[in-house]
Amino acid sequence: MSYALQTKNLSKVFGGVHAVDHLSISIPKGKITGIIGPNGSGKTTLTNVLTGFHAINSGALIVGGEKELQHIRSYDVRNLGMTRTFQNVRVFEQMSVLDNILVVLTERGLFASLFDSHTAFHKNTAQEVLTRVGLWEKRNENAVNLSYGQRKLLEIARALAVNADVIFFDEPYAGLFPEMVKLVSTVMQELRTQGKTVVLIEHDMALIRELCDHVIVLEAGKLLAEGKPGEVLADSKVIEAYLGA
Repeated sequence: MSYALQTKNLSKVFGGVHAVDHLSISIPKGKITGIIGPNGSGKTTLTNVLTGFHAINSGALIVGGEKELQHIRSYDVRNLGMTRTFQNVRVFEQMSVLDNILVVLTERGLFASLFDSHTAFHKNTAQEVLTRVGLWEKRNENAVNLSYGQRKLLEIARALAVNADVIFFDEPYAGLFPEMVKLVSTVMQELRTQGKTVVLIEHDMALIRELCDHVIVLEAGKLLAEGKPGEVLADSKVIEAYLGA
């Protein structure tokens, strides 16, 4: 099996507390991998480390089975073929929905991108990703006027526009109506069909069972269990971690 990402004894420490504690995991290429665990288990911290928002204290990240990195910065991530969404939505609220996508596509700073002459490729790509998340008709609306769920969909569209090989979705379903949940699930399944690697951080175990090929369970920053969803979610250690019984 080939792996998109691997960690080797990866650690992140805050004030003496190991939020990620000498963690060694492997994320299969071209699959949907779920990262789950009780609150405070280190899921989002791990995502922040893997995408350069927190520095690695020790250990390494291996990308594509080749590049072993002890340091990674957020602006390196795109060149490594990765992108992400956030628990707390991050879009440019005073820009139009369409411009939010064009900023990503031009790979330039915010203000410089506003004066770019956008090519037909940029415009076609923007239309494609906005259509995929059901926001093309909202393209001329400022993002601030969107509902919370629509802003989350816009952030997902921004991630899709990057056309990365590895996409991290950090709790993408929170606050979404059922029809939006179905749409996001379809997007993830399409990404897998295209050979992309999806990493899903999620609390809803029904969605984990439905979507994931592989599941990694964290507890207190350590690996508790990993494997196929049915096997992992039936593991007594995992049940105890979630239910405390």
